[in-house]
Parts: sequence; C-alpha cells; structure tokens
Amino acid sequence: MIPLIGRLYREHGVVPSILGRRLLGRSPAEILKAHRFTRKVGDQVLSPEKTLAVLEGFARIVPGPASIDIARLVTEFDARGGSYEDGSLDSFLRDELAEVMSAEPSSPTDVVLYGFGRIGRLVARLLIAHQGSGDGLRLRAVVLRRGSSDDLLKRAELLKRDSVHGAFAGTVEVDEENETILANGTLIQVIYANDPAEIDYTAYDIHDAIVVDNTGRWRDEEGLSQHLRSTGVSRVLLTAPGKGGIKNIVFGVNSDDITPDDAIVSAASCTTNAITPVLAAIDEAYGVRRGHVETVHSFTNDQNLIDNFHS
Repeated sequence: MIPLIGRLYREHGVVPSILGRRLLGRSPAEILKAHRFTRKVGDQVLSPEKTLAVLEGFARIVPGPASIDIARLVTEFDARGGSYEDGSLDSFLRDELAEVMSAEPSSPTDVVLYGFGRIGRLVARLLIAHQGSGDGLRLRAVVLRRGSSDDLLKRAELLKRDSVHGAFAGTVEVDEENETILANGTLIQVIYANDPAEIDYTAYDIHDAIVVDNTGRWRDEEGLSQHLRSTGVSRVLLTAPGKGGIKNIVFGVNSDDITPDDAIVSAASCTTNAITPVLAAIDEAYGVRRGHVETVHSFTNDQNLIDNFHS
C-alpha cells in the first residue's frame, strides 16, 4: 500500500484515511493499527485486502484532490453486497466520489511562519509533511529576530529534534550563506526582521501569502494588521485567541463563519480547540445552558523545562 498511498498523494492530491487516521507517511505497523482501530467503532476489523483494493481503484479512476475515508467506502460497498472481483468497485467509487472526480488541483498558496517557537515548528512539520506535489499550502519562509551568531543552526536543530513530539521524519540541511533551511526538499527562506511591516516578501518570490503569526506578541487587529502592510501578504492567521473583533475559529465548528472579507482570523486557543468540538456535539444533541471547565495543562515554553532557544 505504501508506495500507492504516496503516489496518489503526490500525483493526484488524494489523502486516504481510515476513520480520520491518515495513511500518508505511516509505517506498516501504523497502517495496521489504523485498521485495528475500526474494531472500536464496529463489529469487525477493516480488512487490509479491502483497503488495498480501494486504493487500487483510486489509481484506476483517478479522483481529484480530496481527503477520502476508506473505511466508510468499504462499509457502504459491503452493505450493498458488492464484489471486489467483478469490477463493480470502480463503478461504485465513481458514483461515491462524483463530486471530486472532475476537481482541478488548487493553485499553490504561499505560507510564511512569523515566529518559530514550538507552535511554529509543529506547523512547519505539518506543512512539510503534506506538501506533496506543491499544490495547496507551500511553506516558503520563516521570519525571526536573530538570537545569536549561530541562530540559523540552532533553529534547524530545534526543528530536527523535539523532546515531546520526537525527531523530524526526514532530513534538514542548512545553508548559512543564503540563510535557508532545506527540509525534505522544501526550501524555507529564513528572514530576519524586527518589524512585520518592513518586509518585502516579493523580493523572495512570495506573493499573496498567508502569514501564520505564532509569536503571541500581537493579538488584536491593530497589531496583526502590520503584516498586511508588508508587500506580498494577503491574509493573517493567529495561533492564539484573538482580541476585539477578530473571529476565533475552531475548524469544523464555526469555520463557515469565515468570509472572503476576513483578512485576519484566529485559530483560538489550545483549550478552546480541545473543548469546543465536544461541546458543540453535546449542544446540538441536547442543548447546553451553562457549563464549567477544568483543565490540566501541559507545561509550555513559558516554563523553560523543554527545548527552547536560550543562551
């Protein structure tokens, strides 16, 4: 399965999953664990042979870019009494995936990380891992304030190794002369600046970029609007709860509230993202009048107990 999963993603933008567990970049053991997970929500473990048949079906019918849950497709196909031997699977997949059969790959969108702390580095890992053929989101640059003479090397080392999230899955190379980091083939320009508004991103061939501000330094519209005054930026995403009129968005709950006119949005806090999806489901099913929340929070970079940039 593994080469087929990679090829479907690189060439067609197809991201297969099993009940929300992505198969992209997984080891054989991890793929088998994803199959065993299906027993927790059904009577049987999903058969790897059926998964392979569906993946081979994807390769034959070539759907457009999409995230596709194989477990749901197999469950529906089996419920209809379908056979994996007579070619009816391809017809079934075409019908079920009709919405994405003619979908065109999206044009690439440049992404700039403003700040490179733990959140910035985790976002970088995700963007690099899912960059594929280059369509969709492309990590192009990281903006920093220089911390030391060997700043770039330290930043690269922190990207390579994380005491909580483990080692980076791949290679990281540093070009000190050109101030770039090459991570799994993704070339990241490192830009040193103190003022967001002073940067000309187009000088690095970056255009209409989304700036992901993970510094926490600015959380209101006035402060974050500095990014929009720089050349080459079209939108700003804050990785902390926004203040004032900035929309705090939890994906899948109120993400439909984003409009084309919203140039600045917040991804809300980690606590909000942990609570809100469950709370939204309870509210939809039963209604919620009021509530009280207790959190047990892991330590953060404010408590200098784990990897951090220091002297």
